[in-house]
Amino acid sequence: MVKISPEMKNLLEQQKLGFVATVSPDSTPNLSPKGTILAWDDEHLIFADIKSPQTMSNLEKNPILEINVVNPLTRKGYRFKGKSQILKDNDEFSKIITFYKEKGIKSKINAVVKMHVETIREITSPLYDLGFSEQEIKEKWKKHYLSL
Repeated sequence: MVKISPEMKNLLEQQKLGFVATVSPDSTPNLSPKGTILAWDDEHLIFADIKSPQTMSNLEKNPILEINVVNPLTRKGYRFKGKSQILKDNDEFSKIITFYKEKGIKSKINAVVKMHVETIREITSPLYDLGFSEQEIKEKWKKHYLSL
């Protein structure tokens, strides 16, 4: 059984943007940015359907998805793969809506996607393989983003 670690949960809390990949009916990929990805417990991630018609349509036909969340400064993150369940109008949906409201989400939530995480792979920049430290990489990208 795969577990979402405290370190992973921390990254999910800190990063306000991740990407959800689904498969369209014509077998092409669909990648969608999400700002509501969080750990629900040690085995599940959730995200809100706020404006996700294509993602939701794809998941209704094929519940398999991948979620990527990466810290843009440290260039470290995770790839979570698993099977989704769409929640609407039930007790768990209501609990998750309350959870999101407590986190400050004000947008109307149409449904919630709950993913049972089956595999987790770490993502790291190739710069680490070249011997760069996390601090050096962080400084490099901080300078980059501040110069925009």
